[in-house]
Amino acid sequence: MKKAVNALTLTGIMFFGAIQSTFAQEVVEKTFHQELKQRFIEGDPKFMGIVLVTLILGLAIAIERIIYLNMATTNTKKLVAKVDDALSSGGVEAAKEVCRNTKGPVASIFYQGLERADEGLDAAEKAVVGYGGVQMGLLEKNISWLSLFIALAPMLGFMGTVIGMIDAFDKIAVANDISPAVVAGGIKIALLTTVFGLVVAIILQIFYNYIVSKVDSIVNNMEDASISLIDLLAKYKK
Repeated sequence: MKKAVNALTLTGIMFFGAIQSTFAQEVVEKTFHQELKQRFIEGDPKFMGIVLVTLILGLAIAIERIIYLNMATTNTKKLVAKVDDALSSGGVEAAKEVCRNTKGPVASIFYQGLERADEGLDAAEKAVVGYGGVQMGLLEKNISWLSLFIALAPMLGFMGTVIGMIDAFDKIAVANDISPAVVAGGIKIALLTTVFGLVVAIILQIFYNYIVSKVDSIVNNMEDASISLIDLLAKYKK
């Protein structure tokens, strides 16, 4: 009987301990959100709002570019094999049909090269190079805006630092006192704006590096595939 009571008591303690742990976790999560909101307000909502807008616009551009680049990624080896088979079996028109049914910049470049195939290899190569530059521009579209937001976010944070320090010195001049209570508010604003600006810049920089590496990968595939297309056309002409 005593063992059963002890087991029941232990079970109850564990149950209430689990409830207390869950409640404590929820309190921590709520405290984090409240703390973030409070720090945002303390850093001057008007100024911090500009930094937040910078983050939102930067993330919008980054997400749009990532989606576009993922859709633009093509299996170039598979496409080259299909074009080779089409040239061997149905000629240039069959190869153009394969490119029309394939998405991505590589297929578009192939189509432009095949359009000029009847004019000779030099004309086809010039078309591939020229249209490749157009596709590269589309891949790099809006990336410069993302780099602008990366540079702008910490600059806004440092501007908030200067504004906060000016506010602190104004309070010192008015109170004619240099006690911590007088300058604490201005210094807090200075530090908070700097932190938020740096955090925004770090987040956007991660996305920027990923996008640039993705663009470089696609461009390298485009160049390799373009060389392969010219080789295929040369073989087809022979």
